[in-house]
Order: sequence, then C-alpha cells, then structure tokens
Amino acid sequence: MIPIPLSDENPTSTRPVVTVAIIVANVSFWLYELVHGVTLSVLDYGVIPQWMLRGISSGPILLPHGAEAQLHQEVAWPLTILTAMFAHAGWFHIIGNMWFLWIFGDNLEDRMGPVRYVLFYLACGILAAGTQVLATPDSVAPMVGASGAIAGVLGGYILLYPTARVRCLWILIVFVTTVRIPAFILLGVWFLSQFLTPPESGVAWAAHVGGFLAGLALVKLFVDDSPRGGYLG
Repeated sequence: MIPIPLSDENPTSTRPVVTVAIIVANVSFWLYELVHGVTLSVLDYGVIPQWMLRGISSGPILLPHGAEAQLHQEVAWPLTILTAMFAHAGWFHIIGNMWFLWIFGDNLEDRMGPVRYVLFYLACGILAAGTQVLATPDSVAPMVGASGAIAGVLGGYILLYPTARVRCLWILIVFVTTVRIPAFILLGVWFLSQFLTPPESGVAWAAHVGGFLAGLALVKLFVDDSPRGGYLG
C-alpha cells in the first residue's frame, strides 16, 4: 500500500490563495453535482474521448459497472476538457484529489505566483485529458476529475522539491504508523503505480501519467525565481 500523505515539511512564504480557490471551486461544483445528480453531471461535463476526436456520435454512453446512458451533455463537447477538471464521481474521488492539491499545491503557487500557477494547473489538466483521449480514442466512457491537473502539480513538485520530506500515514494490516518520506520516493512510487492500475477499475491512469509528465516538462517554464520576487497578477 502506498503511504497516505498527511503534510509536507516544506514551508512557503505566501498564502496559497489560488490553491484554496481551486479547492473551493471543486467543492462547489461537487455540491452542485449532488443537487443536480452525480450521474447526470458526469454525463454533462465529462470528457468523452470518442466525441473529442470525432464529434458527437450515435449510441449509448458507457458508465461505470457496465451501465449505459443515452446521449446527453449540458455543455458543448469541446468545453468538457475544462469542465471535467471540476467534476467528480464520488466522495472519495473529490476528497482524495483535494487533499493532494492542498498538500502539494501551495509550494508551486509560492514559486510561480498566482497567474502562472493557474495557467500551469490548467495546462497540465488539458494535457492530461488529451493523453487519456489519445490512449482510449474509441471510448465513450466519460472522464471527470481534477486528478490529471493535480498529477501535473505532483510532477512539478518532484522536480522542484525532490528531497522535501512528506509525513505519511502507513497502514500495514493492523500496524499503523507515520513515516517521513522524501518526495521523490513517495511521488515516484505513486507515478509508477499508475501503470499497475487494473483496466476494469475505471481509473483514467493515462490522464495521471500525462498530467505528471506535463508537470515535469512545464514547471520550469512557469517558475518565477527572479530576485524581485515579482509575480504576474
């Protein structure tokens, strides 16, 4: 079992205003989903790979556990590459994503500044969704979740702070303890574990891989290490 991160030992010099705003936006969208209906929201705002490549086609949309639904989408399908980043499929889905963003996002925001950080986050999310689309071009299963963008945050974090210690909860059968693990080990194991994801799990592991690699490739372009410390926005 991969240890569960509790906090990192990596102080920042600014308040994570944007990270908090992204979390609030995701939680607000989740509350909307609970009112509107989670299944309908997934259909309305999720990325459907086949549609992204070929436009809306006839036939049912596949849902988890083999269920099917008729064609239905609230927004124009090209916009779902953005809306899918704020929609989630369940409580564990959103809680897990927001927890990882809270732990690792503040340091990137601190280094990038608010505007660069937002652009980095969105770019990683879009590239993550694009990776999933290309990996599963015939899929009509909607993909939702902020995990692709957050994977980009993890990729950026491991490059900027590889030796930062992360305090984690480790559960081994009945033995529970906390351990301090360097970020490059914890996040490296998380990245490699994506390739072991069972196909029937419904997890968009290709989006996680794409987002993580996007974060690695882009983070240095968005970091502001100028002596002035001046941030855009």
